[in-house]
Amino acid sequence: GWGKIINIASIAGLKGTPADVMDTVGYSASKGGLIALTRDLAVKWGPYGIRVNAIAPGFFLTRMSEKVIARSHDYISHTAPLGRIGNPGELAGAALFLASPASDYVTGVTLPVDGGLSAA
Repeated sequence: GWGKIINIASIAGLKGTPADVMDTVGYSASKGGLIALTRDLAVKWGPYGIRVNAIAPGFFLTRMSEKVIARSHDYISHTAPLGRIGNPGELAGAALFLASPASDYVTGVTLPVDGGLSAA
């Protein structure tokens, strides 16, 4: 068999954020758990040809994030190396890569799509 699973995590599962930016301990913990699940399933299901990866979006304007972004725009623009909010096409490109044959030798990774925020 074969297949590709792409989990949608968050940079909140990769690093902490100041409480005044995003006070979401439960959300961060759940996304961290999803990242660990991604790695574990990659090891267990790799022998069956199943690749399991995750995308960790940073700040993208959605209904869920619009209040956080409005409150934290200065933090994002000063902390993220690219200094801006992501656009949906940039997130879609990461998913297309992980779903395509170009990623056939990629499994167990979490790909941050966050303008460098996880590196800062």
